Amino acid sequence: MPDLLLPFLGVVAVLTVTPGPDMLLVLRNGLRAGPPVAWVTGLGCCLGISLHAGAAVLGLSAVLAASATAYTAVKLAGAAYLGYLGVRLLLAALRPPAEPAPRRPVTGSLETPATGRGEAFRQGLLTNLLNPKIALLFLTLLPQFVGPQEPRLRTTATLAAVFLALAVLWWRLFTLALAPISRALRGPRTRRALDGAAGAALLAVGLRVALRQH
Repeated sequence: MPDLLLPFLGVVAVLTVTPGPDMLLVLRNGLRAGPPVAWVTGLGCCLGISLHAGAAVLGLSAVLAASATAYTAVKLAGAAYLGYLGVRLLLAALRPPAEPAPRRPVTGSLETPATGRGEAFRQGLLTNLLNPKIALLFLTLLPQFVGPQEPRLRTTATLAAVFLALAVLWWRLFTLALAPISRALRGPRTRRALDGAAGAALLAVGLRVALRQH
């Protein structure tokens, strides 16, 4: 095991529980559609993390960090996606209450309020995958915990795997904790309020990401 594993665990624990767009999505989907959908959203986040971690281990993240054009392109794509999600949720919050027998929502409509497991997984994946800050995090964090006498590639890969394992564990515990809360928030007014709050927050985060400097 890496010599600096314990301090690495402490740093990763803090980073993992720090709120961000991914936590907002998991929370919204969990309160809106239940813990299973929140768990799938978290798994999508973990896949995005694993792809960034793999890129950092292989050195691909250094290309993103060194190219201002590539970094800006990924950043703007991520901001646009967060903005899209935010607008979609705001439109869902503004819709009138559903009829007793609502029609099946049209595929691709911005006003679709329901979140299936496939869509939830995709949301989690893209929210993390289109965030260049995660790539830079792995690029700068992992080398700091590789000892001078340790094999760099193997140790970096081990640390990345530990990071991912903690992320999976965190999302599992987080989504399980949502169960009693989601059961209490079943009313249509509460759900619309959740959609409105989550939509406004995601839109604000998207704007901040777009305007943020490298």
